[in-house]
Amino acid sequence: MKKIWITFISVVALSFIALIWVGTEVYQTQPPLPETVIVKGTDTVLYTKDDIQIGQNVWESIGGMEVGSIWGHGSYVAPDWTADWIHKEATYMLNAWAKNDFNKSYDALDVEQKAAIKARLIKDIRTNTFNKTDKSITISEMRLAAIKENIKHYTSIFSEGKAEYAIPVGALTNPEKLKQLNAFLFWTSWAASTNRPSKDYTYTSNWPHEPLIDNIITDDSIIWSGLSIVLLLLFIGILTYYYLLNHEKGESLEKPEIDPLTNLKLFKSQKTILKYFLVISLLIALQVLLGALTVHYTVEGQAFFGFDLSSFLPYSITRTWHTQLAVFWIAATWLATGLFLAPMISGKEMKYQRFGINFLFFALLVIVLGSMAGEWLGVHQFLDLTTNFFFGHQGYEYMDLGRFWQIFLGIGLILWVIMVSRHIIYAIRKNDASKHLLIILLISVMAIGMFFFSGLMYGENSSLPVINYWRWWLVHLWVEGFFEVFATVVIAYIFSQMKIISAKTAGRVSVASASIFLAGGIIGTLHHLYYSGTPVQAIALGATFSALEVVPLTLMGFEIRESWSHLKSTPWMQKYKWPIFFFIAVSFWNFVGAGVFGFLINPPIALYYIQGLNTTAVHAHTALFGVYGMLGMGFILICLRFYSDRAWQSKKLKRAFWLLNIGLVAMVIFSLLPIGIIQAYTSITQGYSFARESELLYSPTVQTLKWLRMIGDIIFSVGIFYFCWFTIEETIYNFKRKTE
Repeated sequence: MKKIWITFISVVALSFIALIWVGTEVYQTQPPLPETVIVKGTDTVLYTKDDIQIGQNVWESIGGMEVGSIWGHGSYVAPDWTADWIHKEATYMLNAWAKNDFNKSYDALDVEQKAAIKARLIKDIRTNTFNKTDKSITISEMRLAAIKENIKHYTSIFSEGKAEYAIPVGALTNPEKLKQLNAFLFWTSWAASTNRPSKDYTYTSNWPHEPLIDNIITDDSIIWSGLSIVLLLLFIGILTYYYLLNHEKGESLEKPEIDPLTNLKLFKSQKTILKYFLVISLLIALQVLLGALTVHYTVEGQAFFGFDLSSFLPYSITRTWHTQLAVFWIAATWLATGLFLAPMISGKEMKYQRFGINFLFFALLVIVLGSMAGEWLGVHQFLDLTTNFFFGHQGYEYMDLGRFWQIFLGIGLILWVIMVSRHIIYAIRKNDASKHLLIILLISVMAIGMFFFSGLMYGENSSLPVINYWRWWLVHLWVEGFFEVFATVVIAYIFSQMKIISAKTAGRVSVASASIFLAGGIIGTLHHLYYSGTPVQAIALGATFSALEVVPLTLMGFEIRESWSHLKSTPWMQKYKWPIFFFIAVSFWNFVGAGVFGFLINPPIALYYIQGLNTTAVHAHTALFGVYGMLGMGFILICLRFYSDRAWQSKKLKRAFWLLNIGLVAMVIFSLLPIGIIQAYTSITQGYSFARESELLYSPTVQTLKWLRMIGDIIFSVGIFYFCWFTIEETIYNFKRKTE
């Protein structure tokens, strides 16, 4: 066991050293923010540093990543503003020169003429004119003309609205803010089209793919993609061999004839937890409803079957709430599970436990409702920019809630860590066979509380590369990293209490599994940052270690088989059939959603072309709901099963389980994946901006595929209805019944 712990500690320590090292490089090599943007040969100042910084805050206030995307990060209906700006700017300049030189449009020129003008464009656009002395960027007169044309275009979109982009009329009308927003969009495009000093690739490693300016995939992206695939195959082989060699070596147990938890001692605080499940069920239902509205915006743009909904709930709000509620209810489920299991772990009720549970419950309600209200006010421009940062919409996907609500949630997490950790520490002091299992559980609990605060590491005026770096610490490390370790250990603990596996074996396997997962998962965070104004080290390490993230997921088939064999081993296990079924679904979606669809977009060569397309949505839905959602539902059911004193009628749960899984499959197969493939082909053959434009997304074929999503959505929604119906009904029954 000592060797396993040394491995775990070494993996975590070395991984964070590498991740932090790349972070220092992000700070030092990020695209410069100029003091001024000036026109060559004149004293004309187009933009200042304040214009760009405030423009970023304006972009955040209107929804940020929920209204199109920047550098590929964000929503899918509106364009990627960086790619769109670059393409429009390049097209304008090419046509202007073609008109001046040959009195023709660029497309009408012959091959040699096109080559000459394109070479002029590339020199103008890609040459780095940042002056380190006065921190200015110089642009040509021709580029100024192109920029002015872009300003007119984007000012019109955000002030007058555009249905195809799901941007309502009057989204932003303040002339000064519109000017500043355009300054920020210009800067993001400048960084993505300007070569780094002494390099032949841009600050975003030539992302987006734009043939007009020779923004093509770099050698580094190709090389590290190939190496990542080789390493993936190698380590899959090694891990599979190790697993087959050792998985039967655990301490053997004689399977009990009756449920070991039949006389489980229940505590008053566990009944207090039940109200969480009522609210979580309502949040799930609301999230699905908002998802339906959000998807419908991709068809009608600003209406819901003819009703002008965008005036009250624009796409940026419905999508914000949809993604945020997913994080809220899933995290709340896992936190409630920790609080429910805590007294079972220690065998006693700790002082003030019920008070803490009630405080956290009301704090959760305040954070959910307060952040949603703040986001609505921010997007509708009722808040000034600083107030919006603290109480409104921060503008970053999965981190939309204002800074005040983040801090409030962080305080709540500290309280949760204290409340759960004291039970675990009490149990560890017993020094029994479960000691190592409880130690890794304690580490995961403390990490959940600690790593949430990574989302507070940037400020209101931090640069985009820095914000993205810390944002993925939160989204990837907090959710996909330590929450997953927590979930793995909790399931191992539950199975050890059922005497399915020994506590000693559960501890050894949990620490080893955490080591394997975090070996790829911590540094694998960088795969989100290949093309975000980050250095090439992010591509090298991100590609290598994100491939290793997939390795443990290849063994999910064995986990499914073993869970199924456990379920069939003794009659009393049928009592836990549906919680275990949901855990089996987690294993399946972990392999398909996180593994297959995750690796589909993970290598740099793939992400270069398909970042921010519907292929990303495929991974997001199958991993976020398929893995974390199903896991949260399984946790709700296992807690209710422990607490309930009656046999369950399985009809509702059976329908819920199969409809949820069938609906999720149909959603992907009939709509998301085909649209993503069409977009990917367009991005590869024509350029990234074409894959995100309304001409493609509103083409007859894609529109038909969007409508076909209704098949999966309806099936899935009915499954949600049955699950919430069962959960609410069972929770109310347990509230009403008297316990000792």
